[in-house]
Amino acid sequence: MMYYGSGMGAGGWILMLLTVALLLTLLVVVVVRPLVSRDTVPPAVGGSVDDAEKVLADRLARGDITTDEYEQRLHVLRASRR
Repeated sequence: MMYYGSGMGAGGWILMLLTVALLLTLLVVVVVRPLVSRDTVPPAVGGSVDDAEKVLADRLARGDITTDEYEQRLHVLRASRR
């Protein structure tokens, strides 16, 4: 009786590993990423100046910008309203 084997062989295991890695990547991109980055969506282009001022104030509160940078940018925003 000849033995032909019942396993997938090295090529089958590699293909299965790559398929699982691809599926996990798609799961992260499609499901997990939008859930995690829901609060970090940048404001829409062409939003109101009040929205821009709120974003600027939030950045100051988080410590992303200094008080001087905040005041300079706020001045520019308010000047663009006129």
